[in-house]
Amino acid sequence: MTVDVQDGLPLLQLVVLAIVQGVTEFLPISSSAHLILVPIFTGWADQGLALDVAMHIGTLLAVVLYFRRDVAMLLSGATDIARRKATPAARLALQILAATLPVLIAGFLLKDRIESDWRSPVLIMVTTAVFGVLLWIADRRADRAEGTVDGLSWRDAALIGAAQALALVPGVSRSGITMTMALLLGQRRPEAARFSLLLSIPTTAAAGCKRPVDTAGYAA
Repeated sequence: MTVDVQDGLPLLQLVVLAIVQGVTEFLPISSSAHLILVPIFTGWADQGLALDVAMHIGTLLAVVLYFRRDVAMLLSGATDIARRKATPAARLALQILAATLPVLIAGFLLKDRIESDWRSPVLIMVTTAVFGVLLWIADRRADRAEGTVDGLSWRDAALIGAAQALALVPGVSRSGITMTMALLLGQRRPEAARFSLLLSIPTTAAAGCKRPVDTAGYAA
C-alpha cells in the first residue's frame, strides 16, 4: 500500500529538505527533527512523515556505499548463518538484526503518535537538549575506551538496539542515541560510529519498505 504525501510541494522545498537531511543524518543530531522544523520556520506545508522516510532512503544509499566492505562482510555473515557456520561475520550480522528488533516493534506500536502527536517543536526542543547533554557526558567518558565492534557482547548489542528505539521520538537523534549508548558501554568513538551507521541500514530499509511514497503529486 502506498501512502500519499502532501501534494503540490514546490521544488525548492524538496531541495531544501534534501540538503537538511543530507547534512544532519551523519551528525549526532536528529535529521527527522530538522525536517519537521523546516516547514515551521519557512511557513511551507508540512511534508509529512512519508516524505521524511523517503529522504532517509537517500542517505541509506550513501551509508551502504561508504561501508560497502562492511556490507559485503555482513552479507557473507548472512550466508554463514544459513550454513550454520559460527563466524565473526555471522555473529555481527545477528547482533545487528537483533538490535534492529526493538525499533521495529516500537515503531509498529507507536505508529499513530509518531505521525501526529510527536511532530511538535516543543518536544523537539526538549529532547534535543536532554539527549545532547547525555551524548556530551558519554563522549567525556570515551577518552579511555578500548571496546571494538568485533568484541561487542550480546547484552551491549541489545542495549544499543533498545536505545535506538528512542529515536522514534523527534529530537532524539538515531545516530546520537546509539553512539551515546555504545560510548557508555566502553566502545571507542570510531567503533561506536561504525556500529551505529551499520545499524541504520536495516532500520532505514525497513522504514522505507513500510512507508513507500507516492510522489506523483509533487509539483515543480
